[in-house]
Amino acid sequence: MNVLNPTINGSILVMVAVTYLIRALPLTLIQKPIKSRFIRSLLYYTPYATLAVMTVPAIFTVASNPLIGIIALILGSIVAWKTESLPMTALTTSSAVLLISFFL
Repeated sequence: MNVLNPTINGSILVMVAVTYLIRALPLTLIQKPIKSRFIRSLLYYTPYATLAVMTVPAIFTVASNPLIGIIALILGSIVAWKTESLPMTALTTSSAVLLISFFL
């Protein structure tokens, strides 16, 4: 890979600019509080939906057997429901995958 390639450097600069604009424009354009309940709820739930979209496929592909992922998902859902703690849920689910895959 040639670091001095202008096409690669140009595309990297475009990606940097787009990423920066996506993050900077809301901060500069939205000066007053958001009053729309729909927009506020959309912004509130977006991190949870994004986390779910990234996590759920990984649960089923982490182990060689999809049954291990299903058991860990059920166990993690119960722990998340009862404790409402993300670190405890992640620790429990990861431990469940490790232990179940060790015994199966």
